[in-house]
Formats: sequence, structure tokens, C-alpha cells
Amino acid sequence: MQPLLRLFDFSKKVDYKIEVLAGLTVAMTMIPESLSFAIIAGFPPLVGLYAAFIMGLVTAIFGGRPGMISGGAGATAVVLIALMQSHGLEYVFAAVALAGVLQIIVGVFKLGKFIRLVPQPVMYGFVNGLAVIIFMSQIEQFKTVVNGESSWLSGSALYIMAGLVALTIAIIVLLPRLTKAVPPSLVAIIVVFCIVLGFDIDTKMVKDIAAVSGGLPPFHVPEVPLTLEMLQVIFPYALIMAGVGLTESLLTLNLVDEITGTRGHGNRESIAQGSANLLNGFFFGMGGCAMIAQTLVNLSAGARARLAGIVAAVTILVIILVGAPIIELVPMAALVGVMIMVAVGTFEWISFRIINKMPKHDVFVGILVAAITIWLHNLALAVLIGVIIAALVFAWESAKRIRARKYTDANGVKHYELYGPLFFGSVAVFTEKFDVLNDPNEVIIDFKESRVVDMSGIDALNKLTERYAKAGKTLHLKHLSPDCLVLLKNADKVIDVNIVEDPNYAVVTDKLA
Repeated sequence: MQPLLRLFDFSKKVDYKIEVLAGLTVAMTMIPESLSFAIIAGFPPLVGLYAAFIMGLVTAIFGGRPGMISGGAGATAVVLIALMQSHGLEYVFAAVALAGVLQIIVGVFKLGKFIRLVPQPVMYGFVNGLAVIIFMSQIEQFKTVVNGESSWLSGSALYIMAGLVALTIAIIVLLPRLTKAVPPSLVAIIVVFCIVLGFDIDTKMVKDIAAVSGGLPPFHVPEVPLTLEMLQVIFPYALIMAGVGLTESLLTLNLVDEITGTRGHGNRESIAQGSANLLNGFFFGMGGCAMIAQTLVNLSAGARARLAGIVAAVTILVIILVGAPIIELVPMAALVGVMIMVAVGTFEWISFRIINKMPKHDVFVGILVAAITIWLHNLALAVLIGVIIAALVFAWESAKRIRARKYTDANGVKHYELYGPLFFGSVAVFTEKFDVLNDPNEVIIDFKESRVVDMSGIDALNKLTERYAKAGKTLHLKHLSPDCLVLLKNADKVIDVNIVEDPNYAVVTDKLA
């Protein structure tokens, strides 16, 4: 019997060196990104770092996916920009806390399983879109602010930045050919840091983005009026933030599942993400979700346990408290090089190789999801549109596949053996297959290779039953599932159901969700 609360699986061997080094690397890449997202959204810089610490620690300990990294992500920060501009920071904290409550509800009621409905082309589009976003956000680091206006670097500043980025990428690519004892990303950051510091090279550093020093996250109740009007203001933002956060987190969870060959727990992750966001609302954090770039940095460094995420979160807190002077001197070029390689590793290059082998509608869905992700930075909307289009295409294709094998046995009974699902899309084709007027007095429809999916299918059966009854003929339905029997109407006199052979369709349980 498994314990009710299992935080760690001590039956699995943990490589502590790899986990610690991976955690340090993740922390180094998470700090500038969290700072950038906070500044873009108009929040104080520390709000982003506190979110990285709280999200990272809570989800690393309680989350449903060891190896996945969460923090102050840009996908959720972007949602709150308008609220920050219109109502201020206190309303943002209230919205973050409410988003956390909504995510906990999703996990408690086991709704995270619906992420299984996301088809592979949508996953390709989602991942490729994120890879482009990660890459383009690094290009922004080649800009500087002069007299209050943003402009591209030029001259020696540009050459130095580009050279250091190229050096970082070269180390990440070449070091694994020599040794895999240490994460190449961490080595690249340290080498570039030492070169810049040793030769006193003038280049952009973390301190040029924002200061990272501060204290422990303070407990803070959002100073908002407890009124219905306030709830009406924050609820739309909280709902969108919860949806975007869970979408990105659960899709990232699926991606980690594929990379590691193991299975995560979506509902547990939803509860952990919600709990972390709830704490963010009361401890001065901007909230967040899973960060696919940092997750891939973590996995590429060899981490597979919870320790790396814990180390990354604690490292961020230590840096806030005592290590800020050193971290502020880390060259941005090193971090840009790491993130560019993450973008390259994130992109599903296989999608190019199989694009001519995939159905055209799948190719269209993948490209559309990627385009929406890049253009709007709205991951939830991109995935939702992709799923809807994929579902409609599936319904159309399935509607064309229902067919019937017809024959009359030695007793003069006509049989219709159905193949394919009976649902709203296939009802018209299903109805056209029956010749009520010319059929004999006894007809059997066999659903052994078919399935009545929805109410439209049930209604079609009811109408067909009535047509045969009005013609003075008897209709027998074989191999109907029990749920269909409950819904069938007007069947007590004219329908003869073979109860003994009726299948009981099993449904995937929530035990693994």
C-alpha cells in the first residue's frame, strides 16, 4: 500500500553531483529571465525572483513531475500586464492568489487528465512556437538603452557580445565530446564570467537589467477591497492566468514524460502549481508556471530527480540574500548563449523531416499553433484553437468511416453489421444505409464493431426504431453498451437487445493522472 503523501522516492538512485550542478545551472539561467519578465510586466524586479523561488521550491517538492522546473514565467506575467497598468500591484497579487485557487480546484477534481486530448501536431506547434519565442527574447539582449530609447548594439560592444555568445555556444557544443562529468552550460557560464572579469571586458551584465539583492519574501495580504466589484476585476485575469499556467505546465510535463520515458502526475502537478501561486499572492511574488527552457536545461544536464529543482530554488534565495554582488557581474552574453542552445534543443527538428509524410490538416494545425504562440504569446489560446481544429477534422474524417456490411441469413432475417463510431458527424450517413420499406419483417443491427458515442447517435437510433415500428417491422439491436441502453427511448416493445453479449466499455481511470 502506497503512503498518502510521498514526497520523494528513495527507491531510485540519485546522482547528487549531477543534481546539484544541474540545479546551479538552472538558477543561473532563471534569474535573468525572471528579472526580465518582471520588468516587462512593470513589477518590481524582486517580485520576479520571489516567484522563481516560491514556484521552484513548492513544485520541486510537491509537484507531479520530478525534473520539471517552475518559476516566474513570462507566459503568465504577460497576462497580468493590463491589470498592473489599470489597478496596480495589489490587484495583481490578488489575481495571482485566485489563479492558484482555480488551479488547485482543477487538480482536486482531476481535470488535468484532459491534457491527453492535445494531439501531437498541437504539441509540435506548441514546442516549436516556444522555441522561437525563447530565441527571439535572446535577440533583445543585443539592444541597449541610450537617452531613454532602445537601440541595437554597434561597434565593439556588438562584437564583444557576439563573440562571448559564440564562445558560450562553442563550449556547450564541444565540452560533452570531452567529458560529461559536469553540465556544459554551467562550465560555459563560469568560463565566460572569468574571461570577462579577468580581462576587465566592458559588456552587458545582469546588474544592467536590475538589482537582485533583497531579503526573505515578506508575508503580505493584498490590500484590495473585499467586494464583488473587485472580484469582477480580477477574476478574468485569474482565470486566464490559471489556464495559461496549467496549459504550459501540463504540456511541459508531457514533454518531460517523452524525454525521460516515465509518467508524471498531471493532477498532482496542478495542485502544486496552484498552491505555489496561492503562496505567491501572499508573499510578494508575481506567480508563474512550468518553464520549458529551464526544464530542458535541467534535463540536458542529466537531472531526473526532485533535488535539482530544490537546489535551484534555494540557490535563488541565497543569491537574493547574500550572493547578489557576484551574480550581478555575470555577463549576459553567457546566459544568452545558454538560452539560444536551449531554443535549438527545444525545437522539434523532426517535424521538418516528417512534414511531407503527415496529413495536410495536421501540418496546418502545427503551423497555426506555432504562429499563434509566436504572434500572441498566448499559449492557452494557441493550444485551444489547435485542439478545436484537430477535433473538427477528426470528426469529419470519422463521419466518413462509418459503414455497414449487409446480408440476409437462412431465416430471412436481414443483418446490418456496423463498423465505425455513431456520433453527431456520422448520423446522416448511418441513416442512409437502411432501406426500411424493402427490408424484411425482422432486422438486426450489430454494434460489435461500432460504438454509440453521443446523444445524436442515440436520437438516430430512436428515430430509426420508430420508422421500423411504423412499417410493422421488428428491429433488434445487438452488442449495445449499457450507457446506450439507459438512454434509448421507445425501445421496450420493438427492440430486442442481447444483454448477455453486451460489452462493458472500460474507461481510463484517474489513478495515473
